[in-house]
Amino acid sequence: LNISATTPWFESYRESFFQSMPASDHEFLNHYLACMLVVSSSEPEPVEQFLKLSQEQHRIQHSSDYSYPKWFIPNTLKYYVLLHDVVAGEEQRAEFIYEEMKQRYGTQGCYLLKINSRTSNRGTGEQIPDPWSQYLQKNNIQNQDLIEDGPYSVLTSKITENNLISVDGLEHPLKDVFSNNFRAHPSQLDHLNDPGGTFECTDYVKQLDSVNEAKKSSAGTPHGACLTLTDHDRIRQFIQEFTFRGLVPHIEKTIRQLNDQLISRKGLSRSLFSATKKWFSGGKVPEKSISELKNTSGLLYPPEAPELQIRKMADLCFLVQHYDLAYSCYHTAKKDFLNDQAMLYAAGALEMAAVSAFLQPGAPRPYPAHYMDTASQTYRDFCKSMVLAERCVLLSAEILKSQGKYSEAAALLIRLTSEDSDLRSALLLEQAAHCFINMKSPMVRKFAFHMILAGHRFSKAGQKKHALRCYCQAMQVYKGKGWSLAEDHINFTIGRQSFTLRQLDNAVSAFRHILINESKQPAAQQAAFLREYLYVYKNVTQLSPDGPLPQLPLPYINCSSTRVFFGHDRRPAEGEKQAATHISLDQEYDSESSQQWKELEEKAMTVANKGVIPLNFHPTQYCLSSYSDNSRFPLAVVHEPITVEVAFKNPLKVPLLLTDLSLLWKFQPRDCSGKHSGETISNEKDMFPKGTYANDLIGTEVISEFLISSEETKMARLKLFPHQTGELHILGVVYNLGTVQNATTLDGVGSNTGLQAGKCSSNGMSVRGRQDLEIQGPRLNNTKEEKTSIQYGPDRRLDPIITSQMPLLEVFFINFPTGLLCGEVRKAYVEFVNVSKCPLTRLKVVSKRPEFFTFGSRTAVLTPLSPSASENCSAYKTVVTESTSASVALISSALPVDFGVGVGNQSEVIDVPLPNSVLHPGTSVQLPLWLRGPDEEGVHEINFLFYYESTEKQPKICHRVLRHTAVICTSRSLNVQATVCRSNTLDDEESKGGNMLVFVDVENMNTMEAGVKEFHIVQVSSSSKHWKFQKSINLSEEKDYKLTSREKGKLCFKAVRCQLTADTHCSSGRYAFGDIVFGNEQIISSTTPCADFFFRSCLSSELNSSQQTSQVSGKSLYDETVKLIQKCNEVSLNIIVLWKAYVIEDNKQFILEGQHHVMLHTVGKEALSFPQKQEASEMVLLKFIRPENTSTIARPSAEQLSNLIKTCLHYPESFSHPFHQKSLCLVPVTLVLSNCSQTDVDVIIDLRHKMTSPEALEIHGSFTWLGQTQYKLQLQSQEVYSLQLKACFVHTGIYNLGTPRVFAKLADQATLFEASQQNSMPALIVINNI
Repeated sequence: LNISATTPWFESYRESFFQSMPASDHEFLNHYLACMLVVSSSEPEPVEQFLKLSQEQHRIQHSSDYSYPKWFIPNTLKYYVLLHDVVAGEEQRAEFIYEEMKQRYGTQGCYLLKINSRTSNRGTGEQIPDPWSQYLQKNNIQNQDLIEDGPYSVLTSKITENNLISVDGLEHPLKDVFSNNFRAHPSQLDHLNDPGGTFECTDYVKQLDSVNEAKKSSAGTPHGACLTLTDHDRIRQFIQEFTFRGLVPHIEKTIRQLNDQLISRKGLSRSLFSATKKWFSGGKVPEKSISELKNTSGLLYPPEAPELQIRKMADLCFLVQHYDLAYSCYHTAKKDFLNDQAMLYAAGALEMAAVSAFLQPGAPRPYPAHYMDTASQTYRDFCKSMVLAERCVLLSAEILKSQGKYSEAAALLIRLTSEDSDLRSALLLEQAAHCFINMKSPMVRKFAFHMILAGHRFSKAGQKKHALRCYCQAMQVYKGKGWSLAEDHINFTIGRQSFTLRQLDNAVSAFRHILINESKQPAAQQAAFLREYLYVYKNVTQLSPDGPLPQLPLPYINCSSTRVFFGHDRRPAEGEKQAATHISLDQEYDSESSQQWKELEEKAMTVANKGVIPLNFHPTQYCLSSYSDNSRFPLAVVHEPITVEVAFKNPLKVPLLLTDLSLLWKFQPRDCSGKHSGETISNEKDMFPKGTYANDLIGTEVISEFLISSEETKMARLKLFPHQTGELHILGVVYNLGTVQNATTLDGVGSNTGLQAGKCSSNGMSVRGRQDLEIQGPRLNNTKEEKTSIQYGPDRRLDPIITSQMPLLEVFFINFPTGLLCGEVRKAYVEFVNVSKCPLTRLKVVSKRPEFFTFGSRTAVLTPLSPSASENCSAYKTVVTESTSASVALISSALPVDFGVGVGNQSEVIDVPLPNSVLHPGTSVQLPLWLRGPDEEGVHEINFLFYYESTEKQPKICHRVLRHTAVICTSRSLNVQATVCRSNTLDDEESKGGNMLVFVDVENMNTMEAGVKEFHIVQVSSSSKHWKFQKSINLSEEKDYKLTSREKGKLCFKAVRCQLTADTHCSSGRYAFGDIVFGNEQIISSTTPCADFFFRSCLSSELNSSQQTSQVSGKSLYDETVKLIQKCNEVSLNIIVLWKAYVIEDNKQFILEGQHHVMLHTVGKEALSFPQKQEASEMVLLKFIRPENTSTIARPSAEQLSNLIKTCLHYPESFSHPFHQKSLCLVPVTLVLSNCSQTDVDVIIDLRHKMTSPEALEIHGSFTWLGQTQYKLQLQSQEVYSLQLKACFVHTGIYNLGTPRVFAKLADQATLFEASQQNSMPALIVINNI
């Protein structure tokens, strides 16, 4: 704690108090023992003057007209001094007069004092020390303590106080205050019923002021300028002579007389009195205690009363420092006074007995503190004299403090505080507080509490500086301890007192603390604090109107939450026109999506820079916050706004009104090359060069009113409009802080507070100030030095660099859906607008979901939409078909590259087909956009990133991006399952190279969601490089396939291999599309948008897998063999199911259309349009498995091997034979073998195989093959071989001809991979008898 060890103001008060104590009748310490009569030797008749003075003294002492001064005894010592001025007077005459005086008054009673041995040299400027300065400047009267300094100083001072004559200009400084009219002392204690005396009145305070002025004036006047050192010695000798020859013998004589009187009194009256008492009472008279005497009125003695003589003797002994004898006399007097119930006299005796006991050398007896307690209590309660009680307490407190009894001293001081005198109470409380802090174990909280009480009383007494000091010292204890209400009270008082003393900075600081700490005050109290604060602040700012703007404490600003946004606000949607979402301050930060946008931008940059990301590439950041990387200076474009979002928090329960709120900034203009092109400009104090205005360089938006409700956190968005390139530094915010008009006023805090708090509520007072935005960067933690110390990196989000002009793209979506069925295709339009003054080029769009949308193929613009399509508003290109071609496939072809899909380019980056690849300033382009609902139901967020560049290369920014997030809700539509299997029929010419059967199951999964009534399968198309649909195998005669809710339909198609001859559609890399139409309109599946979505969804995954496999080159022949065998099973046939859905909404019917894709890879394996979600498996124990060596490819399965060779038996379904004519029936059978692989295959046909199972024999019966029983053949790649066989039957029945076993192996391999070929189904023949 920072506390002053001394309290000089209290010591001055105490000394002034003791010195100005008036003489009273019950004690004689202040009564005069001697009188000095001084006459100048220059007087014509000095002896006569002595006689006159002596008579005057006698008249004053013995006349009843004068109550002041008081005299000790009637026979006062008179000491006659002849004062001779050496320079001016005649020495012989003086000596002659002195001789005459000695004869008249004796050598003991007179003295010749010679002074002024030289003339005054004031004019010469010679500096002579003032011999009286140490006595005059100490205090009003000679500054020696009554107790410690013995009789000399007291007597001298009393004699001087008579002021009968002045010695060398030594006018007494108090002569203006204390009148020389001896009729009454100004502080006379005659009126004992006056509870406070006149000492405490406000007139006295005024008198002290005049005393101080007198002190100042006297301090400036030099004294003793004519005295030489010899004169000094003469004065000292004079005092010594007076003391030892006059005063001390007089005192001794008086003591002897008093002692004789007491002895005689004891011998007569006292002994008679006590004897009679003993006779009647029979023992010692007990002293009555104070409590017993409370109800009796105090007795007053006449001046010559014998009881007072012992008191006189005690006082004389005390004055000559004979403390032991003084104590005995006081003790005896106390008993007499108590017996007589003279309470005032008893209290005085008790008080002086205690002091005498303390001052006795060697301390033979302990200090009787209870004497002092009793005395002060008596003075206060019986005598009603607070002055005497205070004197008693002040003495006792000093004694107790000197003995280290601080606790008792504090209790004594506190007991004397009362309501009648604020100044006295304040001083005593402060001393009590110092007692608490000076104890062995300091009582800090008690110190602070009593300091607060003292400050309060000082304030009431008008001592503002002392009040402020007390509160400030107490604040040290309460600060930061969580006692918020106490802190508020102290700060509030400090603020008020500082304001009254015009210490405005301190007042502002104190009120600031009240407002910024988490206040627990009620709303009305907070409103009062705020109004006082604003009033004080207004006074401060008025003193220096041109000074810097002050820092305001309210509202709080959370600097780290500050966000900076570069660019224009998003336009609102206009009807069907919906602007790209881009990025705005309304969006919450999401680290996952932020990373996605970064990846998309990297992809666009890679494609734009031909596969390489530039080294200086940094992702574009439009919104900077505490989550973004702010280590680099952000780039802003000239003429585009910069929005700063500042988070204001109002901690109070009263609303705050901010007016004229704007940003503070500093700007350094630079040209495009980075050179300085002007001096630094700031809007802090409108520091602009001549002829320029703030808004010419940086337009600053001003929010006229910004209201923050109680305890609310509110964001303010402030804009700047840079009109010149350069470096901008956003420094902070500037605003007027005010209260809302007619805010609640606090009872008891009105205009009488001294701060005119009432004004604020009526006129909404406000003050202008600022708050700086200082954002701490992230903690550094990379190097060892950074890890071991606390270092923070820079945060430059508020220091953008303004770059030259760039193109600015706006994107609008027209008729963009929010809900789609899974697989639904919808056509919308996109409008691209260049709103800047620069042309833009190389417009691309990047998305993680390229299968969701398409701008059409390169050939799409050339093909006009058919008139029939426009009637139904179809998104597809359709052609009316003839009814004859119902089940026959219509073939067309397309190249994936035309649809932006192909090896080597990223399908996720799509060029937007702008006319001439440039969008000029102020122009707009509308392009069609086809959308396909994702196959999975639910809500999908699809991110589009539009990337574009300026036609002119810029040094700082090379490209710009625009973001759009589309939210699409998809509902269930169809689920398509497909399988492919080999056809057993003989290949005709069209299906040379093998044919397949494709089974397609279509199920309507929609449960009347989105108002869907029914689905119609309008077309099924195939798409493959190697296979195509040939025809539909109609299972029913109905041409229209209609599915209502939860219905399932089955379709069957024949697929044949594409002919690889030059005259067909399928040249290298082209895909053949075979359309099988179930309606009367063919959708040309090889054009936009059908082919786009097919290529995007199916081919992108196909390409990815093929690229991965092509990277692993064949390590050995073994691997190649396995691949060849696996390839036999592979069939890359893709199916597109096109459908229409009839939807009823608001009693209107709409037709929705869409498509589903199924990718068939393997013969016999089921494929789905969208893989179903697997049920979450139950939790199982974790198993650790050692991974097997995956470098070797596993052996092909038996199923894969069985598909090397396709076998097919051709025979008549029934054969009639006359068994009665010929017992053996021979039937010709053709075994057709097809090599499905791309290499030569050795085949072994074994006809010796017999059915062993009895069930088979029972059902089918037995037969035999005639002729050669084993054949060995070699089939070339894709070769078809027919083998003629003969079966022999002996009787009628149904037989299974599928008994031949076919073994196959690759021609250049050993017996490896040999396996039996399984027939797909039994080949049954019926043998009839004729």
